[in-house]
Amino acid sequence: MEVVIRNHEHQCGATAADIVADAITSGAATLGLATGSSPLSVYRELIRRHRKEGLSFAGAQAFLLDEYVGLPPSHPQSYAHVIRTEFTDHIDIDSERVHSPNGVANDIFAAAEEYDALIRDSGPVDVQLLGIGGNGHIGFNEPGSSLRSRTRVKTLTEQTRRDNARFFAGIDEVPRHVITQGLGTICDARHLVLIATGGHKAEAIAAAVEGPLTASCPASVLQLHPHVTVVVDEAAAGQLKNADFYRYALKYKPPQQKY
Repeated sequence: MEVVIRNHEHQCGATAADIVADAITSGAATLGLATGSSPLSVYRELIRRHRKEGLSFAGAQAFLLDEYVGLPPSHPQSYAHVIRTEFTDHIDIDSERVHSPNGVANDIFAAAEEYDALIRDSGPVDVQLLGIGGNGHIGFNEPGSSLRSRTRVKTLTEQTRRDNARFFAGIDEVPRHVITQGLGTICDARHLVLIATGGHKAEAIAAAVEGPLTASCPASVLQLHPHVTVVVDEAAAGQLKNADFYRYALKYKPPQQKY
């Protein structure tokens, strides 16, 4: 695992965008996309590079991490809609190749299994973007999730619903259930890139990066993956015991070694 500490959110977004852009120009065909506030700086920078520098996503496909149960793709807060609004409508990726779980399927449990199979048959995902919740969740794998879990239906904690209520008219509008890629599904990706900013993420980042491997902090499963880049600002790095070493390692990184 490589931990990259930047001064502010814009630098974090640029670093994560560097990783995605390098993968795309090197022939990566499958991207994993996250929603929420953390990846927005990445998407803004990738859109800029597409418009100003000719970065093309025409040959790529993408898979979303999760979707609310009960929200159709046309709903403003469905993740299928959010990812189009924030990213994919602004680049040259084929909209038919941007995949998301079907949260309005008649059988949501079968839909979860079908989505997992689609990722398996189309993948592996070359670069998977991730955010992290204050309780250490990635995707919507809440504390207690199996570290080998596959795509499935999950019940959100009340804390997660409160955290997401700002995107809705109120907490009563936030669905209680989601379809989410499991931790095992996420870890099938070749390269995991987690981005987090702000002091409110510091405890979760420290637990994920330096704490014990435990289902109580689902993001700690990243410690088992062979290729992980964690990009954080100074505030989110505030509780990392080995922060000075991470800065030192980045400063003296061999020039030919990529993230």
